[in-house]
Amino acid sequence: MSPEPVRVGRKRPLPSCPNPLFLLWLTEMRDHAKEKGLKTQYVYQKAINSLKKYPLPLKNGKEAKILQNFGDGICKILDERLQKYYRENGVDASVHKLPSGPSQTCCTNVAPPKPSSASSKDPSREGETNMRKAGGDAGNEKGGKKKREYVPQKRSGGYAVLLTLYRHSQLPGSKGFMFKNELQTEAQSLCDKSFTVPEPGSKYTAWSSVSTLIQKDLLLKTHNPARYSLTELGLALAERLESGERGRNDGQEEQERSEAEDSGDRPVTVVLTVDEDKDDEHEGEDSCSTSEAPTTAVTETRAEIIGPSSGLSRKCQASAPVGEYLLPGSYDIVLCVDFIETTGGNTARKQELVKELQRNGITFDIRKLNVGDFLWVAREKVTPVPGQLRPPVAKELVLDYIIERKRMDDLCGSIMDGRFREQKFRLKRCGLHKPIYLVEECGLAAAHMSLPESTLQQAIVNTQVVDGFFVKRVQDVKESAAYLTVMTRYLQKLYQNCTLFCHSRELEGNGDFEVENGVTERENPRCSLISFTEFNYGAVKNKCQTVRDVFARQLMQISGISGDKAAAILEHYSTVSSLMKAYAQCATEAEGEKLLSSIKYGKLKRNLGPALSRTIYQLYCTRGPLS
Repeated sequence: MSPEPVRVGRKRPLPSCPNPLFLLWLTEMRDHAKEKGLKTQYVYQKAINSLKKYPLPLKNGKEAKILQNFGDGICKILDERLQKYYRENGVDASVHKLPSGPSQTCCTNVAPPKPSSASSKDPSREGETNMRKAGGDAGNEKGGKKKREYVPQKRSGGYAVLLTLYRHSQLPGSKGFMFKNELQTEAQSLCDKSFTVPEPGSKYTAWSSVSTLIQKDLLLKTHNPARYSLTELGLALAERLESGERGRNDGQEEQERSEAEDSGDRPVTVVLTVDEDKDDEHEGEDSCSTSEAPTTAVTETRAEIIGPSSGLSRKCQASAPVGEYLLPGSYDIVLCVDFIETTGGNTARKQELVKELQRNGITFDIRKLNVGDFLWVAREKVTPVPGQLRPPVAKELVLDYIIERKRMDDLCGSIMDGRFREQKFRLKRCGLHKPIYLVEECGLAAAHMSLPESTLQQAIVNTQVVDGFFVKRVQDVKESAAYLTVMTRYLQKLYQNCTLFCHSRELEGNGDFEVENGVTERENPRCSLISFTEFNYGAVKNKCQTVRDVFARQLMQISGISGDKAAAILEHYSTVSSLMKAYAQCATEAEGEKLLSSIKYGKLKRNLGPALSRTIYQLYCTRGPLS
């Protein structure tokens, strides 16, 4: 008997989803949670994926519990929706097809027909509207649905983010992206909700909508710290939003003008002031005059002010946003004290510092500092808004001075356990340019320490001479408080007439501050500062680290490897893998031991030396335990 011939042809299409009604309800709940920024959207999405893979029909939600990612909560919701579905469509209604007539597959996410007037107030139907908005309405063509484009609501978080990124990209010299802090600051004026403070009874802010923009392929998030930029779709949508905003502003101005003419109030003060400003500032395109898009004018104003050849005019001061810079008189210099300096350990001694600062009349704020023990911030003066429970969030810029306080016994312990070098390394990388070591002498207690006093004195000298820190020696807590008091009053006087600009650490470059024309820092202090939020986040000790950071920490655990030496090695070999590949290419062991010896480090460009090069080679290339 001859075998059956092999059938060659197209693969049969997969059968329709046997549970389209359950899938529709889960999709509605997922989209509803997504629009509100709830994390339950991911739970529903996992349940949807499991349901799509299940090939058998389900009679009720209880049977769905056998599927992965279906818990008691989801099954209970499905049963409640099922009972309501039976009440509306009859007990004999089929649960294995949609009630809209022709059978539809689950993979198309087709929206159900429009709800009747009896069920229009049903909260479960709200998900259908959300689903149509995000996924599109059902079309009559064969292909399924016709997708409707996602457009964020006016004055919402997504609306403000898209417009802000678009306007920023139109500026001359734009870098094409924005960081989170500057994006939140500039977008706040276009949004009704706060980007940083959640509303009462909710833990979500306007920033929560950014995840939706990323999912809709309108926004691109890259790098660490995160950089946000528009995709091609986002740019096209932002252009339409901008044209609509501009048209709305033009219509509003025209309407106000016509109303003023009709009411006989033609010589309105505001209109005359705007006309005079336009005449006075006719010389340049980048002036602070009011334009059709107010926020764009404000951003251009900031670009003009930060320019090296332009000064800060009075009209720019009046119209520029305080979120981008702080004008003289609009901020206070506040001392920030790490909470560790006031709690734990010898509480009585630490409280003495607080009492001394209070006696001296110094305004200070106790908070968690991820690096350093004391620093100063320029805090914006804010006034409560009538009708709001909390005052607006004050902008805080960190001044360039940070203090690490060390008692001699603490210095001894930190040298022995390796914290001393790590703290100096983190202080150098924190973004502030004037680190200070405040060393408190212990008097006779120094004789009972684990290290000789000469070793401790040598460590202090090395901190000042080699590492470049300013070292201030005091005798006790009272003198420490006196030094903090003098420093606070000095900084208040130094910055009293300065306009402070906010910048990001990513755009800082090498961080060196050069004073032009020989002007000393006393006359021209550093006025381009980072925000406290960005500073404290960037100084987190145990934050997510790159492979390069971990490699640097490994190298600095080797005796004799300082931060400068580790940085020099990283310039040639950024990861352990690249270093191991270089060792593998060495013909002999002696060649591998000398591989790093000629690497230059520090300002004097000295060689790393054969001894350290041999130590590193033995650490990474010795098989088995190290002797």
